[in-house]
Amino acid sequence: MTTPSLLSVNTNPRQIQLLEELRERKSATVEQLAETLGVTLQTVRRDVQRLAEQGLLSRFHGGVRLPSSTVENIAHNQRETLNSEGKARIARAVAAQVPHHCSLILNIGTTTEAIAKALLRHQGLRVITNNLNVAAILCGNPDCEVIVAGGVVRTRDGGIVGEAAVDFIRQFRVDIAIIGISGIEDDGTLRDFDYREVKVAQTIVEHAREVWLAADHSKFNRPAMVQLATLDQIDRLFTDAPPPEPFPALLGNADVQLVVATD
Repeated sequence: MTTPSLLSVNTNPRQIQLLEELRERKSATVEQLAETLGVTLQTVRRDVQRLAEQGLLSRFHGGVRLPSSTVENIAHNQRETLNSEGKARIARAVAAQVPHHCSLILNIGTTTEAIAKALLRHQGLRVITNNLNVAAILCGNPDCEVIVAGGVVRTRDGGIVGEAAVDFIRQFRVDIAIIGISGIEDDGTLRDFDYREVKVAQTIVEHAREVWLAADHSKFNRPAMVQLATLDQIDRLFTDAPPPEPFPALLGNADVQLVVATD
């Protein structure tokens, strides 16, 4: 059987809606999904088969659910397809608030890569990154100086990690750190999967005058193993939908400015 391309998955609105339903429900039966989506059981089974082949959902006896590993993230090219429209809205909202002629650090993640694309018309930026994809994107802006951290390159996503990257970032103090995250738990902790990536991100947070978190709605209540920071270390949170309970109170108590990107 030929595995369909991720592009075909991403451009099928019904399959995107199916994944959104699973984010809301955590798990569902094929019958529930067919009723919600208004399609036949055969159509849902075909979509489930395709999405399972791409690793975007997991099947179990009686139903399906999103992958819920706390120790391993899903693949980079798969993450690019998940909620790409929401990430693009977040990116535009972030870019609208980034002033010209400032210094930034952008870390690893598909959301920060979307933000890099939204910054292509900014003037006078100096950007430090441990993300080769971000560096490649921003090289398209002739009015942007890009500085790439040294360290070990993860071949799966172009992220640069390790002690060399930590030592490199310690040399700087930037105006704004823009970070992505894998999960925000209901105790206010920000979590990720790779402890080496987390050590670099913690250094980024420590060496910025302001810290902006960019996280789409699927990151709320998503488990991951390693604590990166807490909400009270964040100045602004950019997301694509109003956060569920108990996050509004947590954000208020941490004095985090919430920006919900609607267009």
